[in-house]
Amino acid sequence: MWPESAERSNRLRSGFTTGTCATACCVAASERLFTGLSLEEVTVTLPKGDEVALPIEACETRDQGVHASTIKDAGDDPDITHGACVFVELHRRKPPGVRFRAGEGVGTVTRPGLPLALGEPAINPVPRRMMREHLARQALRFDYTEGFEVSVGIEAGAALARKTMNPRLGIVGGLSILGTSGIVRPYSCAAWIASIHQGIDVARACGLSHIAASTGNSSECAIRRHYGLEDSALVEMGDFAGAMLKYLRRHPVARLSICGGFGKISKLACRNRDLNSRKSSIDFRFLSGIAAAGGADRNLSSRILSANTSIEVLQMCREADVGIAAPVCGLARDFAADLAGPGTDVEVWAIDRHGDLVGHAPFSR
Repeated sequence: MWPESAERSNRLRSGFTTGTCATACCVAASERLFTGLSLEEVTVTLPKGDEVALPIEACETRDQGVHASTIKDAGDDPDITHGACVFVELHRRKPPGVRFRAGEGVGTVTRPGLPLALGEPAINPVPRRMMREHLARQALRFDYTEGFEVSVGIEAGAALARKTMNPRLGIVGGLSILGTSGIVRPYSCAAWIASIHQGIDVARACGLSHIAASTGNSSECAIRRHYGLEDSALVEMGDFAGAMLKYLRRHPVARLSICGGFGKISKLACRNRDLNSRKSSIDFRFLSGIAAAGGADRNLSSRILSANTSIEVLQMCREADVGIAAPVCGLARDFAADLAGPGTDVEVWAIDRHGDLVGHAPFSR
């Protein structure tokens, strides 16, 4: 059963976080532990109080404990763990409370800056709280006064993790058990923005004074090559330039390099905070004006106005020996610096479709 709030707020179908899936497995496993029953469906209470029902794929006794699993349904979100098998291995332990372990496919924290201690399994605070609360209710139901050991795993999680930001954040060996609301909302930007914040937090905790934010893989490769930066210094901001810069205003670093495709950088130069095509468009009139200020004749300025893509504009200006990338980067840097605040010095680079650096606005100090 889906929370009404989720159904009302999205035309696309919402799904469940890995944290909610792990909590459901804890409920099923504890029921089997105390009663011997294998439930086909369990009810989980989400952090805001909504109740949802999740199916249980399997639940069986193993090694004096219980193994319970569910298949994650992320709804219509392109979540990397959609369809993955999330499981819990639950054992009794003498001391009261819950001890968490990383099962197969769940990573371990190896760098500072995350909301978990070094060496801890990558099970975030809200999922931990959800599992503790549900196990506490089960213990109360069955007059159980001792504790639990909970191993949380995701089948093939180690392979899936290589496609995520986890290795860069210092989470090794697998995925993270995530979720703050318990619900995956389709195409939500919240998870991406949270990963940007985490990337900045890790870089700061590692003592890095220079980080680089990119709009995609090509721009990240370009800026990495240029400076020889380590993984911890690289933040994939995607289209969320404003969210990243706003966070840096509160959590500054000494130097920030922004690198992106020429079109994305032109949007930033036009003072757009969200660079996604649904939120902002290439302003060809703006580009024509920049080119004219750089020496473009009337014919070139007119051709730019009727161009189809920003890359076409860049090529036209190259052929006419008119510099356009650098002044666009300069305007983008000025806007980014305003958003980031005085604590962070900003430079901006632009790349072409081949991933080559074609424009630069340097640090101001």
